Amino acid sequence: MALKVELKPGEKLLVGNCIITNSDQRTRLFIDGNAPILREKDILTSETATTPAKRIYLAVQLMYIDEDSNKAQAAYNEMSRDFVAAVPSSLPIVDQINNEILTGSLYKALKASQKLIEYEQDLLNHASNRRPSVSTDGESR
Repeated sequence: MALKVELKPGEKLLVGNCIITNSDQRTRLFIDGNAPILREKDILTSETATTPAKRIYLAVQLMYIDEDSNKAQAAYNEMSRDFVAAVPSSLPIVDQINNEILTGSLYKALKASQKLIEYEQDLLNHASNRRPSVSTDGESR
């Protein structure tokens, strides 16, 4: 069964090693075959991977896109170990990513990595909500 992808005007799609840019009209594509496919909104770059979880996602993305992913795999292993050491409660999500990688389901590993980004953001939001506000005269409120 073909994968159906609908693109908005100007939206980009990665198929294999090619970037497809849609014209000025909505388009529906049917894709048969076995190649990595990512929508523009799901693609991270080294410039947009600004948090530890996003850098983990980027490493998984590189494993998904590139057939020779040894460098990305090594980077992922190191970053995921460091992340779990810093945030032990993230272990179930990192375990899910690891299992998907080990079974060769790299697209599913990407989806699990998105959960890690969301989890990281929730932790950061929670931490910023708990931080006492400080007035300009240096006193806590």
